[in-house]
Amino acid sequence: MRHKFAVIGLGIFGRSIATTLAERGAEVIAIDNNEDHVEAIKDEVAYAVALDATDIRALEAQNIQDTDAVIVAIGEDFEALLITTANLQELNVKRVITRASNKQQRRILEKMGVQEILSPEGEVGKTVAERLLQPSIRTFLSLPDNYEIVEINAPRNIANRNIAKISLREKYNLNLITIKRFFEEILDGKPTQVEHVIGVPKADTIIYPSDILILIGKKHDVKRFIDINR
Repeated sequence: MRHKFAVIGLGIFGRSIATTLAERGAEVIAIDNNEDHVEAIKDEVAYAVALDATDIRALEAQNIQDTDAVIVAIGEDFEALLITTANLQELNVKRVITRASNKQQRRILEKMGVQEILSPEGEVGKTVAERLLQPSIRTFLSLPDNYEIVEINAPRNIANRNIAKISLREKYNLNLITIKRFFEEILDGKPTQVEHVIGVPKADTIIYPSDILILIGKKHDVKRFIDINR
């Protein structure tokens, strides 16, 4: 099924997200109140429109509530970003992802109940797009020749099986570098889930449902592994 996203705010960060999503086959609505920004991207996405996203009726007219996610990438006008985010919440958009340029903005967005907040200083548009298209991927590092190193949540269909039976290398052309696993520890007198790396996995190592796998392989092989086992 084709993913459908909207990106509001077409500066460098927002445009990078929008074009990467479109290149990966997603249907993208690109929105900005600057007509020059819209004109610059119109040939790279499914639909580009100049409108004021602080106008809830203008957003509703674009059927914004029917998208899989909306990324609010407005950079310079924080008031507009807040109003736009509130509009999307009122329209019951399934998934709202909002940009924060500093810690104070992040705190305000958290108080609004925004669950996913982006910090452009620590995020690259292509990385954000990859995470949107493949929610199982937590982080990834692109390598030459179409290889990548990825952190993914353990797919449901391989949980509670050992590495030998999964046949990562033989069946999927992937190598498992290591596993991150959560252990309960007492911190400040309270039981807390703490993440640890378990070292080099062995053939009889069991994959638990809450594990995070760190894999290396071709991008299409990673995608195939996730799609088959989700």
